[in-house]
Amino acid sequence: MRFCQALIGADPLGWNRIAATAEAVGFDSVAVSDHVVYPSYLSSAYPYTPDGTPLFSPEEDWPDPWVAIGSMAAVTTTLRFLTNVYVLPLRNPFVVAKAVGTAAFLSGGRVGLGIGAGWMAEEFDLLEQPFARRGARMDEMVEVLRTLWSGGMVEHHGEFYDFDPVEMRPAPPAPVPVYVGGHSAAAFRRAARLGDGWLGVQYPPDELVRHCRTLRQEREDAGTSDRPFEIIASPLAVPTRDLLDELDGEGVTTVLTSAWMAVGRNQPDVDAAVGCVETFADRFLR
Repeated sequence: MRFCQALIGADPLGWNRIAATAEAVGFDSVAVSDHVVYPSYLSSAYPYTPDGTPLFSPEEDWPDPWVAIGSMAAVTTTLRFLTNVYVLPLRNPFVVAKAVGTAAFLSGGRVGLGIGAGWMAEEFDLLEQPFARRGARMDEMVEVLRTLWSGGMVEHHGEFYDFDPVEMRPAPPAPVPVYVGGHSAAAFRRAARLGDGWLGVQYPPDELVRHCRTLRQEREDAGTSDRPFEIIASPLAVPTRDLLDELDGEGVTTVLTSAWMAVGRNQPDVDAAVGCVETFADRFLR
């Protein structure tokens, strides 16, 4: 079982140090979250709280994921990086392909793209991207990204994007894995149909097991069960050996965790965050 440390809550000025520590103590990867702006007026409901209020405030920092990943990649050698999650249909696919492809190229292929459809309509309006049909558009965007990352002259002719042969360089040294986030029926179908894996956050173990079994059925229905598939998820429980064995049997490949949130520290300073990472590794990784 691999472990991924989510960086949300920690001071971004300390992310390089936290990443280097995570690599040294045995974490496989770190995850960064994504938003471009926080509007002063927000009518969109956050989908992961009962009252629709976001779990974060306008005062929190949200660095650009790919700039941050480039910085952390420069101070590490084996640590992997993923987004948890990147709001893909908020962007132009050429810009995304260039940023992710460059990060993959410069890091030696150590990045994964975790994607979500997004929930904040105001953010879509500000970036001049349509909120309607964002799921269908995201499906085609994944196809466009993989085409652009393949190297050489490529073209695409679809419903939302249509272009004659172009070449984007540098190309990633290997295919960039795409992980689909979310636990809606559409998200499970999307992960099974076009994803290299599924990314889920904060589920009690029994609920996470049900999601794993749903994914297994969706993959069988989509005819993709013979392809490699990762499940990166955060169980709301202490990662005991018995729990890890159970999750491994259900297909979970990576436990997504937060060493500081696990001990009730949502916004630690850098020293505290590093200490939490080291303590977590002593307890569970080694």
